[in-house]
Amino acid sequence: MRIKSISTAAISATQGSLSSGPANPDQSANALGPQPTFYRTAQVDGLTIFYREAGPKDAPVILLLHGFPTSSRMFRNLIPALADKYHLIAPDYPGFGHSSAPAVNEFDYTFDHLAQVVGHFVEQLGLQRYSLYIQDYGAPVGYRLALQHPERLQALIVQNGNAYVEGIDNDFWKPIKAYWANRTPDNAAPLREALKVETTKWQYTHGVSQLDKIDPDTWTIDQALLDRVGQQDIQLALFYSYGSNPPLYPKWQQFLREKQPPTLIVWGKNDAIFPAAGAEAYLRDLPEAEPHLLDTGHFALEEDGDEIAALIRTFLAKELHS
Repeated sequence: MRIKSISTAAISATQGSLSSGPANPDQSANALGPQPTFYRTAQVDGLTIFYREAGPKDAPVILLLHGFPTSSRMFRNLIPALADKYHLIAPDYPGFGHSSAPAVNEFDYTFDHLAQVVGHFVEQLGLQRYSLYIQDYGAPVGYRLALQHPERLQALIVQNGNAYVEGIDNDFWKPIKAYWANRTPDNAAPLREALKVETTKWQYTHGVSQLDKIDPDTWTIDQALLDRVGQQDIQLALFYSYGSNPPLYPKWQQFLREKQPPTLIVWGKNDAIFPAAGAEAYLRDLPEAEPHLLDTGHFALEEDGDEIAALIRTFLAKELHS
């Protein structure tokens, strides 16, 4: 299947974007009125897990899994854009956003452990079926959830969330791969540099088409959270743990081949972290996936959020309501 490109002009304004929807999440999906986002916490495995929630309780669920170095805040605009017809839930992982961030000697910061906590969070909220939106770190968390409970996955929305070696075969990953091979202070040094504001800003601004559409609050808030005491050790632990993901790619790919979940790919094609080759690789295992390469960077929602919301609406209407 040919990868599709998309532009703002190609998509009309999203129906109900940022305004229409039920006034209360316990109302039915057919209710009208503005839909608020709620900011909540749950106690999971002795941790406080912060999450954003919006939309009617009886609507199809979308579980939104964020990337690095951000939090559920990356979905702050997408949530109200879809909340008239979907029940959206976006948690912060341990160590991110407003969730608990215990020190590395108190919590094992691995992707297995993050997925375990998110899995327990899902069970505590009683989510039986959901579509998964995965971006960056959300991919290794989300695929672990999917393999543990394939019966829960209704559809997959992949936005710069990698599952193929092609997606990490670039210069960005060289110092990280060196750290995987040899976890030394010398190899950690360039990764500590990556936790500074210059790199955080670069993740938001590199590859975008219109720089003046990128809110500087994005990297400013992310950096303020990264600068908290203990965060460098937390993020270095997760940089190292990311090395556990490529060996699992064959299992994730087998899952995709066998289960063929309905899949929408919305990928910032100018991403220097997970390049477009990572998006194209999905089509080997998911030939019926709907792919869109967007002319933007790593955090595609910041520049092309309206387009992505419209694509999700059309995709889920077809896959869940047909």
